Amino acid sequence: MKFEIYSSNPMLQAFQWRWRLVADNGEIIADSSEGYLSKYDCEYAIGLVKATTPTTPIVEAFG
Repeated sequence: MKFEIYSSNPMLQAFQWRWRLVADNGEIIADSSEGYLSKYDCEYAIGLVKATTPTTPIVEAFG
């Protein structure tokens, strides 16, 4: 698996950085739910995802 960082269309008024987690077969497993104004912030968000552990709880969300 790998994380990919990409930028939104620079022709748009709000240029943003986004990330996606891609499996070895090319399937997108997860992606950022928001855009980031700086590449650093996008990379920081990836770091937060990477920092999760096997003990991170799974909770059911309602609504």
